[in-house]
Amino acid sequence: MGQTEKVNSYISLFKATMLSQILTHDLRWLAVDKVSSSLFFNQKDCRYIRVMALPVSNSGKKLIQIDVSSDTVCPWCFVGKRNMDKAIAASKDRFDFEIRWHPFFLEPSAPKEGVNKLQFYREKFGSQADGIHAQMAEIFRGFGLEYSMAGLTGNTLDSHRLLYFAGQHDLDKQHNLTEELFLGYFTQAKYIGDREFLLECARKVGLEGAADFLEDPNNGVKEV
Repeated sequence: MGQTEKVNSYISLFKATMLSQILTHDLRWLAVDKVSSSLFFNQKDCRYIRVMALPVSNSGKKLIQIDVSSDTVCPWCFVGKRNMDKAIAASKDRFDFEIRWHPFFLEPSAPKEGVNKLQFYREKFGSQADGIHAQMAEIFRGFGLEYSMAGLTGNTLDSHRLLYFAGQHDLDKQHNLTEELFLGYFTQAKYIGDREFLLECARKVGLEGAADFLEDPNNGVKEV
């Protein structure tokens, strides 16, 4: 089959629309975008996609391997995922895709018991908070979704443990699980640290064994 050509690059997750440009150019080039949203993150907080192109998969199509580092309470990560999914759907006739999600912690010390989401973001962003929320609401409406600031926010460790567990079994289920977690947190006022919510998401994507895995608080901690 000849020497495998590998192309690596990093693009910011919330600029994932660039993936469509990458696919259009048959992976002959990969763009790097280091722009960060100052409203949401410091430069050091950027989440990234790692894209690797291999010549062919088992189906005979070029295989695109995508590694995504993301937090489950990052709204721009959800926006990026939706844009990435759109680009992938438009390119499946030419490419096969393998997507793997990795943990990133926006607030590693966030309380496990959860705190009021709206109050937390107002304390974090101060006078910019209302403008940020209005911006996100407009973006979410573009996807046919209602952005919600109701409910709790807090520690995302268990959600990443669950995503790790899913990734060990089925990458498609892991990808679908990410969607369910984002939808619940951002549009249904679900708390990302609530065990029942996490298990509900696991059931929706057909992931078995999640309850037993999460029951042991040590499972997956070292890996995430």
